[in-house]
Amino acid sequence: MTRNWVNEGEVFYPALNENIKYSGRIDFSNPKGVTMFYPSSYAKFRFRGSVCKVVLENKKVWWDNYIGSVIDGEQKKYKLTEEGEECIDLGEGLDDGEHTIILFKRMDGCHSISIKGFILKEGSEIKKEDSGINRRIEVYGDSVSAGEVSEAALYEGKEDPIHNGEYSNSWYSYAWITARKLNAELHNISQGGIALMDHTGYFCEPDYVGMVHCFDKLNYHAALGPVTSWNFNKYTPHVVIVAIGQNDNHPEDYMAEDYECEKAIRWREEYQHFIEDIRKIYPHAYVILKTTILNHHDHWDRSIEEVKNRLNDPKIKHFKYSNNGKGTPGHIRIREAEQMAEELTAFIEKLGDQVWEN
Repeated sequence: MTRNWVNEGEVFYPALNENIKYSGRIDFSNPKGVTMFYPSSYAKFRFRGSVCKVVLENKKVWWDNYIGSVIDGEQKKYKLTEEGEECIDLGEGLDDGEHTIILFKRMDGCHSISIKGFILKEGSEIKKEDSGINRRIEVYGDSVSAGEVSEAALYEGKEDPIHNGEYSNSWYSYAWITARKLNAELHNISQGGIALMDHTGYFCEPDYVGMVHCFDKLNYHAALGPVTSWNFNKYTPHVVIVAIGQNDNHPEDYMAEDYECEKAIRWREEYQHFIEDIRKIYPHAYVILKTTILNHHDHWDRSIEEVKNRLNDPKIKHFKYSNNGKGTPGHIRIREAEQMAEELTAFIEKLGDQVWEN
């Protein structure tokens, strides 16, 4: 810590603690802090007492930035300062009994957070929360998979309201809802605005960095610090969900205009190469190819089906929602995400229990 946030009767526990359960593609290389870049990343533990604070440092790129917590089933959000270390009181209103906390990243790479540690009441301690989860999912997606603007409940089926990040919450993404329904751990490798290839989509304008550039990274956003590689040996999913193909129509929806044009053919080739790379990394995983209910031309889904057929792999599936590509012109709200998760969960369950075999 750069300053002492600990009051009399309190104890500071560094973030690198064996009893804290971390989930997500997280950077543990700095002994002074645990850094989260991706949505749905979290820290989870049990503790006793009415005091629970977190010391962290936020690094903002855009939007106002927020983190979330779930303590004993009650969810809260906290606005972060743009830069510098701060101490956030997570335990307001708690009694002296035992509690379980999940502190999670609500938003995508519009910011990163470095958790320095937690402050508890003197005489308390951090205890391991054994969830018993042994199923693992990984999602490669865009803003829909990240839960962007999900809390704008009054805008179901509508364009997004004017906002500055306050409605984005990965807890309510279809990705994390699906993982919870299946009792599975999630690595949510999703970024708002991202497309498959570089120079398309909306992420990192004006250069526009694509998923083919980011998927194998720990820090994938240069504005947050040096870009670093991810060690795939640290996490092996049973199910990989690839939800890419909606931001790819920017700045030009060539797929809608001409399915057989040169750019469309190249996109299918690059998409196939990407899925082949996923298969090489995870030779035994089930891979589910999909888009979402966000409005888009069905030629993108047709292209995904064509690539799936070319690959001719029994563990590579193509999934479409009941209102695929025509559900809403705006981002997916909580109730819509719940319906998406219901359909996706049912699809995965129909594949059978062998999906979860190591």
